[in-house]
Amino acid sequence: MIAVVTDSTCDLHPDNARQLGIQIVPLHITMEGRTLLDWVEIDPDAVYDHMRAGGAATTTPVPAATFADVYRDLLKTHDSVLSLHLSGHLSETFKHAQQAAASLGEGGRVLVVDSKVAGAPLADMAMAASAKAQEGADLKTAAAAAQAAGESLYAEMSVASLEYLRRGGRISRAQAFFGNMLGVRPILEFDDGRLKAARRAKVDQAAGDMLASLKARFGDTPVSATVMHAGRDTARINALRSAMMASGLNVQKGRVQLMGPVIGAHVGPGTFGFSAVPLT
Repeated sequence: MIAVVTDSTCDLHPDNARQLGIQIVPLHITMEGRTLLDWVEIDPDAVYDHMRAGGAATTTPVPAATFADVYRDLLKTHDSVLSLHLSGHLSETFKHAQQAAASLGEGGRVLVVDSKVAGAPLADMAMAASAKAQEGADLKTAAAAAQAAGESLYAEMSVASLEYLRRGGRISRAQAFFGNMLGVRPILEFDDGRLKAARRAKVDQAAGDMLASLKARFGDTPVSATVMHAGRDTARINALRSAMMASGLNVQKGRVQLMGPVIGAHVGPGTFGFSAVPLT
C-alpha cells in the first residue's frame, strides 16, 4: 500500500485532500510577527486582506525534520511513500523532502519527486498518483502516473495588480508603473520548474487570452480543467467559470480552486488562471 504526500502549495483544502487519500504537509507563512501553518492555521483571505492593507507576508519551506516525522509515521502503516512537491526552483521544500528521505535509510521506500509546478497543477499530479495508489499500484506505477499528468497538463495565470510582484522584488518599480499605466499584465506559465512570463495581455483580455492558449493546445481533447483564483470573489469566479465553459475547451470535469496563503503571498489577491489536463 502506497501513501501519497504533497505540500500545501497544491492548494487542496486539507479536508478535500484527506478524502482523496492525499496527506498534505504545510509550509509556513509569517505576517505581523506570527508564523502560521499554511491552510491549517490561516485562511487565504486573511492573507489577502493583510496585503491589500499594505502588509507584507513571507513564506518558509517545510523543515526536513517535519518530513522525516511524516515519512516515519506513514511507513508504519504503508509499504512505501510517494512524496510530490512544488518546484525546487521556487522553494527548498523539495530539497528538504529529499534530505528527510535520505536520513531514514529505508532502502528506497520513500520516493521524492519534484513536480516542477505548484498550485492546481501540483494537485492534479497528486490526485493522479493517489488514484493509482488506491487501485493497488506499486510505487513506480503511481509515480509514473504523476509524471504523466505533469507532462501533459498546462496552466497559465495572470496577476490582478503588479504591486505585489514589485513588493516581492520580482519586477522593478518602473516595470510596475508602466505596466499599470498601459493596463497590461504578464501571462505566467511554468517552464521547467520556473514561473516565467510567456507573453503580456491587456487586463480585460487576459482571461480570453489564456483560454485561447489552452484551446490551441488541447483542441477537442477531453480535459479536466480548473479555475484558479486568489480570494473568494464569487462574482469574479463565476465569470471565469462561465468564460471557460464558453471557450470551446472540451471540459468533461472541472473544479474551482482557491490559491492558498503561500501562493497568494507571492502573487497577491485577485490573481487568477486556468489549468487543464487531458483525461485518459
